[in-house]
Amino acid sequence: MSLNSTAFSHPPYFLLVGIPGLEKEQFRIVFPFCIMYVIAALGNITLLLIIKAEPSLHEIMYLFLAMLAFTDLVLMTSTFPKMLGIFWLGPGEIGFVCCLAQLFFIRTFSSVESGVLMAMALERYIVICHPLQYSSILSVPVVVTLESLVLVCGALLVSPFCFRLRSMFFCRQHIISHSYCEHMVMVKLACGDTRVNAIYGLFVAFIVTGADMILISVSYTIILWVVMRLSAQEA
Repeated sequence: MSLNSTAFSHPPYFLLVGIPGLEKEQFRIVFPFCIMYVIAALGNITLLLIIKAEPSLHEIMYLFLAMLAFTDLVLMTSTFPKMLGIFWLGPGEIGFVCCLAQLFFIRTFSSVESGVLMAMALERYIVICHPLQYSSILSVPVVVTLESLVLVCGALLVSPFCFRLRSMFFCRQHIISHSYCEHMVMVKLACGDTRVNAIYGLFVAFIVTGADMILISVSYTIILWVVMRLSAQEA
């Protein structure tokens, strides 16, 4: 194989080394992390089963909680098994396609989690500030549609990350100094101009995290103002 074909093609795998600076200490934390993973996974699965089995819990707030539990399960399953393997056995390989898949699930469901938290804040705003219009504004079908849109939007926003990385050439060491595949770390390993990736990453961060945080802050600020005004009127 020629030098050029080796240097200017995406690698068959990346090497994940774990937590930077703590490579020698990772073995000590594998058991606490494993226990945390099992407890969190069982807790989320139990919550989902209870909500599914109990018809009285098929309400809007519990649908939001179910979506958060499902999101947590996906995020944990995408990261913890490989992470625990690295902590236990040392640096481990992950295939290029698997790395892109892990990146996709982490980014997508992180944005979904942010979107669901934003939707929960808006739901609380409607309950407190517009209680008479609550049933006409929100219903179970509306919430299901909203959650589906959040999932689709998250996937659409994250997909360009994977397509861009899939088409890029890598000419540096294929070592990722993390316990999971992180977008900007992978970009730094690529050759050529990566400004598009950096700019789009900032754009997505602002659209997802920034916009959701602004809406959440505004919602709870208005809720607090309404509650304080009602308390003052009652006094």
